[in-house]
Amino acid sequence: MGIQQVEIPAKEVIIRCEDKDLIIKNPSVSKINMMGQETIQVLGEITERSIISEDDIKTVIEQTNVSKEKAKSALEKCDGDLAEAILSLQE
Repeated sequence: MGIQQVEIPAKEVIIRCEDKDLIIKNPSVSKINMMGQETIQVLGEITERSIISEDDIKTVIEQTNVSKEKAKSALEKCDGDLAEAILSLQE
């Protein structure tokens, strides 16, 4: 049938979306060529990470008067939730 499969020795796979990254740890990655069409199959432990934008950091700084580092850290701890990050810094 013309199917070829090659294992790719990946350590980690990151899929970048507009608002988050999908991180696949310990992946099993296969490149499959079937009748000239290539596909990639990825299996593994999936976690999500929110992308912290500069606008979000700026908003937290403006609302709380903290440093850029503190604003970014609060957003990371709150998984990118602006309101939660601001409230956590105001307490």
